[in-house]
Amino acid sequence: MNVGVRTGAWVGGLCGALVAVILASATIGPVPIGVGSVADTALWALLGVATDVPESHRTIVLSIRMPRIVLGAVVGFALASAGTVMQGFFRNPMADPSIVGVSAGAATGAVAAIVAPVTVPLALPVAAFVGALVAAFGVYLLASDGGRTPVETLLLAGIAVQTFLGAVVSFMLVQSGRDLRQAIYWLMGHLQHSTWTEATVAAAVVVPGFLALLAYARDLNVLLLGEEDAHSLGIEVERTKRLLLVVSSLLTAAAVAVAGVIGFVGLVVPHMMRLLVGPDHRILLPTSALAGATFLVATDTVARSGPAEIPVGIVTAAVGAPFFLYLLRSREVHTP
Repeated sequence: MNVGVRTGAWVGGLCGALVAVILASATIGPVPIGVGSVADTALWALLGVATDVPESHRTIVLSIRMPRIVLGAVVGFALASAGTVMQGFFRNPMADPSIVGVSAGAATGAVAAIVAPVTVPLALPVAAFVGALVAAFGVYLLASDGGRTPVETLLLAGIAVQTFLGAVVSFMLVQSGRDLRQAIYWLMGHLQHSTWTEATVAAAVVVPGFLALLAYARDLNVLLLGEEDAHSLGIEVERTKRLLLVVSSLLTAAAVAVAGVIGFVGLVVPHMMRLLVGPDHRILLPTSALAGATFLVATDTVARSGPAEIPVGIVTAAVGAPFFLYLLRSREVHTP
């Protein structure tokens, strides 16, 4: 079976799984709503199809549950896409979107906005987005020398910047006083109080970024052979590395800015899909993105289904950490 047919089959199946999880998630909440009513509401909103669903149920589905579900899908899509590229870029199975300091930069910006004495509308997501990009480009500049950016130096610079920014965040938390609870809650990752505006803005960054990464999937496959071999096969190695790093950082920054630091999605999902579809990024990248969207919608549904809602980052970590340990012990862990 050729790559195009395999990709189409996997993408079709995962799209079906994502729609099923979205419909199931929209039925769950303090007010139970049947899956038929959710489907009718979606058709009414998208196509104007007449329905007898009560107005109150339509309001709950469209104004409360769907913004959160759609934002979760966009964030999971972005984190899994960036994780797939980072693991291929670094040729390291333990790499994830935070490895170049993006998450630490976003955390620094967000916590600074929370503890700041002045409240400004939209300051938190903007500060998180700017902090993420500043950290990523700072790591890139630290690792670059003479127009070249060795992957090993980039990795070590990312670890150093993460550690430094972690200290900055810890200091601000100590000094945060009454804002400590809000800061800790943001750092755990959350999708509570999501809005259509957040989902739309995040999607406006994530969709074009994903298409750019997908256009370079073949080049990413060639980079797995090593930089010298990739250059001999006609790949402009440094330019390709810069583009992959910039776009992956943008996707991660957009996700973290609206949902906080949600761990393990970018690490675990690409591994799961690599075991199923293989290492070819022409298949792995779109399937990981869709699986990441499905995974985060499902875990967020679990996070809000108990007697008291918990940050979704706790659920993803509870699922991801055991799988991470399994990877460490499994013979299936290979360089991507």
